[in-house]
Amino acid sequence: MSSVANTTMSISSCSPDSMSLESYIVLNASDQVAITILCGVTGSFCFLENSLVLYLIFSSPKIRNKPSYLLISSLALADTLASIIFVGTFVSFHVFNGSSSTKNLFLVELGGVTTTFTASLGSLLLMAFDRYICILRPSEYKVLVTVRKAVTALVVLWLTILLIAFLPLLGWNCCSLNTECSELFPFVDIRYLSSWIALVMMLLFSIIYAYMHVLWKAHKHVLRMEKHQPQSTQQNKKMRMDVTLAKTLVMILVVLMVCWSPVLALMTYSIFAKLDSCIRKVFAFCSTLCLMNSMVNPAIYALRSRELSSALQRLFSCFGRISGIAESNAETESTRQSCPVETVCDEMVSRSGEDQS
Repeated sequence: MSSVANTTMSISSCSPDSMSLESYIVLNASDQVAITILCGVTGSFCFLENSLVLYLIFSSPKIRNKPSYLLISSLALADTLASIIFVGTFVSFHVFNGSSSTKNLFLVELGGVTTTFTASLGSLLLMAFDRYICILRPSEYKVLVTVRKAVTALVVLWLTILLIAFLPLLGWNCCSLNTECSELFPFVDIRYLSSWIALVMMLLFSIIYAYMHVLWKAHKHVLRMEKHQPQSTQQNKKMRMDVTLAKTLVMILVVLMVCWSPVLALMTYSIFAKLDSCIRKVFAFCSTLCLMNSMVNPAIYALRSRELSSALQRLFSCFGRISGIAESNAETESTRQSCPVETVCDEMVSRSGEDQS
């Protein structure tokens, strides 16, 4: 009982410039090996995948001049940075004697991690709204969503997230304010943690709402096409597009919930209850789920895109890794693998353009 009380006391308070970090390091030797391997493997795949997406986008003038791909590049950039900053910071703290970190150094590292993961979710939200506008107002999409507006939205997003992420370094920390500290993050004020949890939950719910509305609107679009051309074989394939779209959106929502729900639940629980070392150990492992989210994002949002798939095929063919037959079928293959959200959106924009002409 006395050891638990001492641990709680060391976590809940600190001097203006320092606090004991040893109570936050809860992994034993076997846990440290597991975390190192997990972060190393996941971080490596995450870095390679997202770096590939960035290369494919910015090596093609046609692709990089489209607003939707600028949003995807923001997601890939955030996830690439997450693979570097999170792995380096997390392993350094939990495995390589992170208790020697100073307050400012730790808050800089924490700010970097917070920036990358929050920017990843923010980019997902902008992408969801891009698809939302595309399907809700297809006739005005090319006017409402331009390269300039996309760049402006991304600049505002990243600057806002940078400010929020580094508020603890700027003074909103429990040491400077002499307030209650988080039991999961050293130097972090409990009210700042509450605010960040609210922000992340707002982003997640907004993403879910936007994609659910996309699904509903796409379903109505497919039903309308069925009514106009009920006998067409091609239309029958398009009629099944809403089913494929539904599966894609369910996959998106499941990935978000699986990767983010555990850490958000434990963060919320830590605000209202005292944590023992076992729960903090569980939180350490659950934190790697956020990195896994960054690892699977390219497969869900980027590499299933028709144009990026074609660019990837061309890249492989340049290195001689794909035969001439596969190269000649690149366009067909990329169309087959195209993301249903993108396909339905493109169809609606094209259809609205034909109606106006």
